[in-house]
Amino acid sequence: MGTISARVPDELEAELDAYLDEENLDRSTAVRKLLSEGLDDWRREQALDQLAAGSITFNKAAEMSGMSVWNFAQLAKERDITWVAADHLDDDLEAL
Repeated sequence: MGTISARVPDELEAELDAYLDEENLDRSTAVRKLLSEGLDDWRREQALDQLAAGSITFNKAAEMSGMSVWNFAQLAKERDITWVAADHLDDDLEAL
């Protein structure tokens, strides 16, 4: 396991301390959890952005996000991202 050190502003450290108290976690566990959650969010946003741009397929975006296709479809719907182009609809439906 690697080690990461970072200097943070006092305000951020105070928020982290409040999080530690609220979640009853030690500092290392809390930082790992927050970093993991932040990277999960980042992966989902990257997948949604690339899907919206048409640079990756829906299945690839779902895989990239780390979500099931059903959960990713719900997320894309909530973000109003259309992943089926009208000119490919017949082919996509036939493939199903």
